[in-house]
Order: sequence, then structure tokens, then C-alpha cells
Amino acid sequence: MKAAVLYGDNDIRYEDWESPKAGPGEVLVKVKESGLCGSDIPRTIHKGAHFYPIVLGHEFSGEIIELGEGVDKRAVGDRIACVPLIPDMTDPQSQKGNYSLSKGYKFIGSRIQGGWAEYVAMPWQNTVVLPDSVSYTEGAFFEPITVALHALNIMKFEGGKDVAITGMGTIGLLTLQCVRAMGARKVTVFDIDDNRLELAKELGADLCLNTLKEGFKDEAMAFTDGIGYEVCLETGGVPVTEILCMELAAPKGTVMFIGTPHKPVTLQPAEFEYINRKELWVTGSWMNYSAPFPGREWEMANYLFSKDLVNTEKLIDRIIPLSRASEAIADLLVPGAVKGKILFDCEK
Repeated sequence: MKAAVLYGDNDIRYEDWESPKAGPGEVLVKVKESGLCGSDIPRTIHKGAHFYPIVLGHEFSGEIIELGEGVDKRAVGDRIACVPLIPDMTDPQSQKGNYSLSKGYKFIGSRIQGGWAEYVAMPWQNTVVLPDSVSYTEGAFFEPITVALHALNIMKFEGGKDVAITGMGTIGLLTLQCVRAMGARKVTVFDIDDNRLELAKELGADLCLNTLKEGFKDEAMAFTDGIGYEVCLETGGVPVTEILCMELAAPKGTVMFIGTPHKPVTLQPAEFEYINRKELWVTGSWMNYSAPFPGREWEMANYLFSKDLVNTEKLIDRIIPLSRASEAIADLLVPGAVKGKILFDCEK
């Protein structure tokens, strides 16, 4: 088969690769579309892969073309989305249903070979069957949207609340659409890119604020009559917005950290006191799984897409043949060259 194989920093080659076979308990998937995730960026251009050579890709959809021994809960022809985490079920956290908090797990497209390829063999439990109304493109978004849904699941999100979301990248825009579908009252979003903010407006944000512009905090607070936001969701992993969420939160509010930080976060005493003085619930989420595996998040994703409650078309920068993967990786080094999700068509 053909695959886009990472050999080192910014060194990806489209070439022949050994075709996998479905082992016991596994299915063989013909990959249709596979996404380039933000977490793939350090793997491809910052020497962050676990090993080389490796086939990355954990956000993908495809069709089951072969069943391994003992598989009776999937069928040839099933259209599926990939669930990339393969938990070690002997781990105590996995036995509690905290799969992403366990040790020793495998991860398709990171710790084992993934979906930037024509075919992938994977456990049948790591497939979510797509209804006919959900496209392969939408299937490739199941992994990122469940990151948003997992955070909302942890905090037991309820409709009717004022919500602030910082960072309008892919996860932020998906989070916006999830809280809107789940009945949020007023939604305010924050970013430094006016184009992203304009897109957020199209996707349901009530107020869009550029954090580089003077007076944005006052405008945000005025939008809630000076009370603040009952729910603040941080998706960018940026120190200034991580602190901003605690500042904008209403008394007894919830601050959820979804984004992965890459720089130190330093809190001044007055900033830390937001937690004390407002009695905030400050928490975080990691990945996108719950019991029974893979979890309610994946069922909810299927529901949202099947009901056309989430728009992915506007989140896509481009869909290109897998054979041109090296071009996409090169563009990651050019500021502003990538303005949304890159998807690979793995049949070309």
C-alpha cells in the first residue's frame, strides 16, 4: 500500500509501506479521509514523534473491508470513524473507565502506525459506525469534536448558561457549536484573528472579541450585565487566555482548560485569588473517553452530525491527496499559510 511516512523533522515521504492484515479481534479499514491534527504539528516539524519511521494520523474515517477472527459486532462495508486510543484494560484507571488517564495505552497514529495510509488494521472496538447521513469528511472530525464533548461531559454542562470560549482554532470552533447545540444562552468568543472571529459569528457566537483590542474585557463583562460567565472554556493553551478565563468567570463559575499549554503560566496573587474570592471550580480535561469505551462523547458526536448540528465545511483549509502530504507539512512552517483543518484524501 501507499502511505505518507515520517522519517524525521519535516521529512515526510509518500511511498510503499507494508500492508496490514486484520488479526484476531481486529478489522481492516480502507481509509477514506484523514486529518492533520494540531498535535501532529510538533510530531512533524519539532522532532516530537515517538519513533521513526512512523505513519501518523489519528483523525480518520473509512470503510471496513475485512474482519479478523472472532469479530461479529462489525460487518464488511461498515463506514466508520477511528477511535485512536487502545487502552490497557489491566490498568486500574482503565478499569474505572478513565481510559485516557491510564498508563501503557497504545495510540493509533502516534504510538503505533496510523491513518495517513491506504489501510489500517485496528481493534473493532476502536471503530464507531457512521450512519449514511454522516459523511467521511465529518467522520474525520469525530476525534476533535469528542475532545470538546469530553470537557463538557466532565463538567456536566447544562444549557441556559452564559459561556465564554477562548481560542477559535478547530477545537474552539467545534466547542462553540457543541455548546450552542446543547442550549447555551449567550456565547462570547475570544481570539486575536478577526477572520476566525467572523467565522465564529457565522457558526453561532453572539459576541466576538479580539483580545488585542482595547476595552474588550469591559465589553465582555457588560454583555453579562457585569456578572461574568458561568462557564469559561479555554481551548488555545495560551497563558494570557488561561488567566483571562478566571478573570471573566462569574462567582461560583466553572473554568475548564481544554487546550494544551506550551509555555509557563505565572499567576500573580490577585489572579490566583480569583479562584478563592469567586469560589471557582477550575478543572481540565484530557482526550475524549468515558465508560463504556469509547464513551458517551462518541455517541453524542454521531448524533450531532446526523442531525446537521455541526458544520465542518467552514473549518477546512483544504482536502488534498495523501500523495501531497509533504506540501501540507511544509506549509506548517509558513506563518498564515494554514487557516483551518487539512484533510488528506487517502485514495489519491
